[in-house]
Amino acid sequence: MSAKKERIIETGPGIMSGLRDLPKHLNTKSVTAGTLAAIFGCTGPALIVMGAAEKGGFTPEQTISWLFSIYFFGGLFSIIMALRFKTPINGAYSIPGAVLMATALLTFNIHEASGAYMMAGILVFILGISGTIGKIMKWIPLPIIMGMIAGAMFRFALGIVDSIQAAPFIAGATVISFLIFYRLWKRFPPILGALGVGVLVAWTTGQIQVQTMEIGLALPQFVAPVFTLDAFLSIALPLAVLVIGAENAQATGVLISQGYKAPVNYMTTISGIGGMVTSLFGGHNANIAGPMTALCSSELAGDKKEGRYAATVVDGVLFTGFGLIAGIAVPVLLALPRTLISTVAGLAMLAVLISVFQGAFSGKKFQFGAFSAFVVAMSGITIFKISAPFWALIIGVAVSYIVEQNHFSLKKADAPLENEDKIVVNH
Repeated sequence: MSAKKERIIETGPGIMSGLRDLPKHLNTKSVTAGTLAAIFGCTGPALIVMGAAEKGGFTPEQTISWLFSIYFFGGLFSIIMALRFKTPINGAYSIPGAVLMATALLTFNIHEASGAYMMAGILVFILGISGTIGKIMKWIPLPIIMGMIAGAMFRFALGIVDSIQAAPFIAGATVISFLIFYRLWKRFPPILGALGVGVLVAWTTGQIQVQTMEIGLALPQFVAPVFTLDAFLSIALPLAVLVIGAENAQATGVLISQGYKAPVNYMTTISGIGGMVTSLFGGHNANIAGPMTALCSSELAGDKKEGRYAATVVDGVLFTGFGLIAGIAVPVLLALPRTLISTVAGLAMLAVLISVFQGAFSGKKFQFGAFSAFVVAMSGITIFKISAPFWALIIGVAVSYIVEQNHFSLKKADAPLENEDKIVVNH
């Protein structure tokens, strides 16, 4: 690889360095955070994928192949990224992309969809390997990115309130136990205690019931891609934008808010590779994941930032395992009440939300843009089949450029990637 390419595609300490230091960072907190991230990713999002497959008329084997591809390769990316950069960068798949496919599969068959996934992966790969995404992210002010993340993830906090209203005993006990553990037992992960209490209450009230499902253990299937212009316009373009604007941008902002250096071009490039590989098995994309990166990069994963990548490795191992036995594992995880999962996810995100709110609104610059990005992302709007986080960045920058144009010239260093040297953790 040329010196120019080395500058474009970021390098890290290396996988062997990550492996050598991994054992000393595997502890109760990192294992708990990684497990919670995996539980979050393997429950509700799995239902979205299965619902989209059902609408598309997929066979049980095709559904299993889809699940295998996005979970196995998403988990593999977690392990690779975490060990290579010793940074909690989690892989998974685009949840908004799965929602998009629930509609698109009514029009396109699995082979046409596979071709569109492949084209989306190629687009993302080109944007990453060329360094284009790094240049774009360098120009977007940090408060606007933080505002977008705050809006996109605010639904997790609201999920706590909704869950308490829907299941007061389970969610209420979970929240109260979290606060008690947080106050009295600092060394014990409060989220682990809260999850344990929530599961116990759900069990005693008869809310844990394994659902019967027709699909079981099955091998992934090769899906031959078919390339059409309609699928490119309807699936590939929106999916590529979602991967970059909804997932990678969130993960980048979260990492910066927690004090990490974000290898944006590498993250984008590997997301493009993920799209190309998973398309061959009928999967819509394996890419960097925003919410799970938030979980594993927060204090929940450990007091020392340099060791939190261990949580991402744990999450990656569980994700790959889930992909291999998806047909068997899905019913077990879905036995947990959705209200419990929503409550635990919200509690786990609290520290991240506080951090991004501080990053968005604690300064004096780009406040109109940050607030606009927050509101748009929180609204959940979809325009041209592209979800809210992307539009939050576009509208946030546009508002700031109109109202706060002088802020761009006064402090260009507010762009996140120009501050990397100040926020990188010691490896």
